[in-house]
Amino acid sequence: MIRKILALLLLSAALVLGGFAWKQMQTSGDQRPLMIYCAAGLKKPIEAIASEYEKEFGVKVSLQYGGTGTLLSQMKVAKQGDILIAADEGSLSDARKLNAVQETLPVAVQHPVLIVSQGNPKAIHSLDDLLRDGIKFALPNPEAASIGKVVKTLLGSRWEKLATGAAVMKPTVMEVGADVALGVVDAALVWDSTVPQFKNTESMEIPEISKHQERASAAVLSTCSQTQAALKFARYLAAPDRGGAIFEKYGFKPAGGDLWTAKPEMILYSGGVNRPAIEKLVQEFADREGITVTTVFNGCGILCASMKAMKDAANPKFPDAYYACDVCFVPPVAEHFPEAVMLTETEIVIAVPKGSAKQIKTLADLAQSGLKLGVCNAQQSTLGFMTQAILKSSNLMDSVMKNVVVQVPTADFLVNQMRAGALDAAIVYKVNVQQVVEHFDMIPLPPDKARAVQPFAVRHDSPHKHLSNRLLAYLKNHKESFEAAGFVWKGEESPVPSSQLDIPPRLKQP
Repeated sequence: MIRKILALLLLSAALVLGGFAWKQMQTSGDQRPLMIYCAAGLKKPIEAIASEYEKEFGVKVSLQYGGTGTLLSQMKVAKQGDILIAADEGSLSDARKLNAVQETLPVAVQHPVLIVSQGNPKAIHSLDDLLRDGIKFALPNPEAASIGKVVKTLLGSRWEKLATGAAVMKPTVMEVGADVALGVVDAALVWDSTVPQFKNTESMEIPEISKHQERASAAVLSTCSQTQAALKFARYLAAPDRGGAIFEKYGFKPAGGDLWTAKPEMILYSGGVNRPAIEKLVQEFADREGITVTTVFNGCGILCASMKAMKDAANPKFPDAYYACDVCFVPPVAEHFPEAVMLTETEIVIAVPKGSAKQIKTLADLAQSGLKLGVCNAQQSTLGFMTQAILKSSNLMDSVMKNVVVQVPTADFLVNQMRAGALDAAIVYKVNVQQVVEHFDMIPLPPDKARAVQPFAVRHDSPHKHLSNRLLAYLKNHKESFEAAGFVWKGEESPVPSSQLDIPPRLKQP
């Protein structure tokens, strides 16, 4: 007990002194190192990657190692640092519950195995073999090491029997691996990636546990005050031609990431209706990552035509992500965007100037003589295409369209023209007038025909696929921004294959 108290006191003192030096460096304006908490089993590749990164960019990386559980405890005390490199997903889940981490980039894939001496002289082929007479084995402590926590969960009640029979239990996977390499024990539970790091050892796959895979990931900490530097290093770790190659050299299976670019430049195509909700968020994301995001807002008909004109997604101007105004404008480009995430929805309404004398109460009233009506163009925009479908299904196409005096690519033009007095009415999205509702009255349209759902899709072969998915995650984390813009939130729904989107026959593209 006294030793534990002394250890905690020494740890607290070290963290306080480290924190003082950290703050001094920030105050002096010097470029401070990246402070990284790293699971002990990942030490060798991470040290090698950090060394290469420092040579390439001149950025020092300060690494602190331990069992992932131990590191989480240290982070709680220190309340500082930039990145946690955790060995398993469960530990990251625990960190999220504490609001301790934000962006997460997988760097390696691991699974549990037994490590034994080369040639397996004790013929250990199963967990039951560990409990034979004369066999000494080591276990990683589930309170400190990810591998211990994962295997304990996988084995359930069987874990207790193993824990009782273990010769030793240690806080990191590297310590139990070393015990086998040194001949202190005959076997130990480790990650498959641990075994190549010790000479004269080999791994044994165990059916009960070895089918289970975990991703080791780099997570930006909520305490990080230099997110651009942290995310740049995390991207470097995950890049198959940078960190990934070094992980592979040390016997790890890389998780896969975007090819390395020091300052990525991604392209987002977005329907105009989404602009009020995402324009600021996209810029915030770009600033946080230290990248460039070029966002092209336009009618979805124009956006799809532009993608088709480029033909080949290898064109450097082809978008990495596409946020459509409605699901009906995903099929034209589904070969590039095979999966969609429904983020929001909004109604289509008739907007008229506040207190209008035109007595417009239904869709049929738009056919009255002398009315000046504005709509979106059916070839250029989702709204125009859906408006046309509504009019056709209501047998009002000819009688209403004769009053149309302007057709535009996006509804914001119509709102501006109504405010200038050039139009008596316009068919727009509800969100188009939500922020200026004091100037307009809204007449609802049949709800089964006038609902647009906005899907976000990432291009399957984008060079910035992982970055684009982080943008999607960033948008999903800001539900309040969409609701403030007037959208109905749908972001909790599961992704849908583009080939299985539920599109009414009237809205299917020719």
